[in-house]
Amino acid sequence: MKFWDTSAIIPLCVNEPHSPTVKTILTKDPTVVVWWATRIECISALTRQGREGTIGVTGARHARHALETLAKAWAEILPSETLRRTAERVLAVHPLKASDALQLAAALQWCQGQTADMELVSFDARLREAAYKEGFTAMPAKAQ
Repeated sequence: MKFWDTSAIIPLCVNEPHSPTVKTILTKDPTVVVWWATRIECISALTRQGREGTIGVTGARHARHALETLAKAWAEILPSETLRRTAERVLAVHPLKASDALQLAAALQWCQGQTADMELVSFDARLREAAYKEGFTAMPAKAQ
């Protein structure tokens, strides 16, 4: 079981350079845990790709379908006052955006703060660094 950031979910929905890597990770361990707002963040990213012309109408439709399929199977960490306080703490100690602080706080809530041997899948350099400092193993081992 791994915690997945939005940056790792998007390549499961659209063909990107990281797609083979995340598909391999998912095949080896199909249990996905995400933050409650991950689906919204994914819709935002996919909509932006459509506006920018990175994906066409058919590609957007396939991507939304892939996202819906993933969302039916994943587990979500829901918002709470404890999660908000954890996000505020990680903002004080790591150079993160608010959305990434919420992702990291959700990951910390998921594992109840016991990060040893816990994996976080992300391609966001700042989030990966903060997760590492909190004790997570960042996946993939080398993110380009």
